[in-house]
Order: sequence, then C-alpha cells, then structure tokens
Amino acid sequence: MEGGWHIPTYVILGNFTDQGIRNIKEAPKRRQATRELIEKAGAKIKEGFQTMGHYDLVLVIEAPSDSVMTSILYSLGSRGNLRTETLRALTREETDEALAKIL
Repeated sequence: MEGGWHIPTYVILGNFTDQGIRNIKEAPKRRQATRELIEKAGAKIKEGFQTMGHYDLVLVIEAPSDSVMTSILYSLGSRGNLRTETLRALTREETDEALAKIL
C-alpha cells in the first residue's frame, strides 16, 4: 500500500504488578474497564490473551496514532495493576514501503 493509509497496530506484553496479582479476583472488572478506556481513546482491541510464561497477558490493539497509544499506556500504568512492554507491529505493506526507501 505505497502511500496508503492504515491504522497502526501495537502488541502489548503485560505483567501484573504486586497490586495487580494481589487483587486478581478483580481482573474481569479491570478487563472491562480497560476495554472501555481503549475504546474511549479511539482505539480497538483486536485480540487479547491471558498467557503463561514470561508475560501474563498479550493484547493486539489498533490505535490511530502513537500519541493515542501512549496515552492509553500511561492510563493503564497509572492504575498500578500492570506493567507493559509495547511493540509497534508493521504490516507487510509497511515493511515493503520501508525496504523500498533503503538508501
């Protein structure tokens, strides 16, 4: 999609904080509040998984911009239940566009 518009995709890797795991029974309520926060910001959860291993959860989110995604991450972090690591996921088209611009 040379020059085409698309909605940026982000992969969030999350770990519960001590507070988050101590209050794990509230997770369903927190999950709903998180979904509402993300939608209010103009973004959308594409996929969400509770995971076993290094991370406790993985979310795939489409957000209109890095600044919107950053505001979501600050909001989630300020609640004290989750620490996140976020990856900007590039589509094949975005990658091809970048490769075509290699100097």
